[in-house]
Amino acid sequence: MDMLLIVWHSRTGASEALASAAAQGAGGCARLVPAAEVRPPLMLAAAGYIFACPENLGTMSGAMKEMFDSCYYPLLGQVEGRPYASLIAAGSDGHGAQAQLDRIVTGWRLRRVAEPIIVNLAAQTPEAILAPKQVPASALDSARELGQALAAGLELGVF
Repeated sequence: MDMLLIVWHSRTGASEALASAAAQGAGGCARLVPAAEVRPPLMLAAAGYIFACPENLGTMSGAMKEMFDSCYYPLLGQVEGRPYASLIAAGSDGHGAQAQLDRIVTGWRLRRVAEPIIVNLAAQTPEAILAPKQVPASALDSARELGQALAAGLELGVF
């Protein structure tokens, strides 16, 4: 079965919970890896990707951006056409992080195969932003379904 790489970064637990739910849905083909541990060979070994991160100050988290920075040039021309999807944990919007992620993977010519899942957790005060997060069950269900759909698509050769 083709590996689905789920790359995540989280400070307060929300993105990690979403990534873990996606991995549960994907079953045995999923490999759940923190962004700080991802290297180009791991990206090359994957048939598809789910990227899960928080939106921080209107963009993706720095750790997720660092993963893209370190893998970007080594992977140019080597991952074209592979499917991807995204999970964004946001305090109010999430679209800035999503737009940044989409711009980066456009250079790799990855193919979005599912609508972005952006979970607005309504954290607006410093205390709420820094606090551990509880992700609604409905959002975790959506993440599980996303993982299941990507895994099935890879297994069936749809992607």
